[in-house]
Amino acid sequence: MDLDPKPTSAARTSLSHIMTAVDTNLLGTVHGGVVMKLVDDVAGAVAQRHSGGPAVTAAMDGMTFLHPVRVGDLVHAHAQVNWAGRSSMEVGVRVLAEPWDRAGVAPTKVATAYLVFVAVNDDGTPRSVPPVSPETEEDERRLREAEIRRQHRLARRNEILASRALKP
Repeated sequence: MDLDPKPTSAARTSLSHIMTAVDTNLLGTVHGGVVMKLVDDVAGAVAQRHSGGPAVTAAMDGMTFLHPVRVGDLVHAHAQVNWAGRSSMEVGVRVLAEPWDRAGVAPTKVATAYLVFVAVNDDGTPRSVPPVSPETEEDERRLREAEIRRQHRLARRNEILASRALKP
C-alpha cells in the first residue's frame, strides 16, 4: 500500500441527484435522511478513493441543514478529505441545490457535513491510510479546522468514559 501523502484533489468527488416526490416528507420538502444518504455516499466514495480500499463511516459530525430542498431540485454533493490520521479520515461535504429546469440559476447551499471514516481490511480491522497533502489556502484551513474537530471528538469521548467510571 502506497502511504505517500495524497493531494486533496486526488479523491475529491461529486454526486448529483434529481429529487422526486418519493424523496419528500409530509411538508413537501425532501427528507433530511435523503440528503444524509447522498452525503454518506459521496463521503464514502472519497474516503475509499483516498485510502485505496474499503472504508466505513465511523461518525457524522456537524450535519447542518441551511435551506430546504424541494421536488425537482438538482442536488449536488461535493466532498473531499480534509484530514487523515493513521487509519481514519475526516471528509467534508458541501451540498448545493438548483432547479432542474432552469440553467444559469445560482445554486443554493443547502447543507454541510463532516464525516469520519475508518479504512478497513477485508476482516474489518483498521488499516493505514496516506496523509492528506493540502494544495490551497482553503485546504490548509480545512485541515486546521478538522484537527480542531478531532480534538473535540477525542475530548468528548474521554469525558464520557471518565463519567462512566464514576459509577453512581
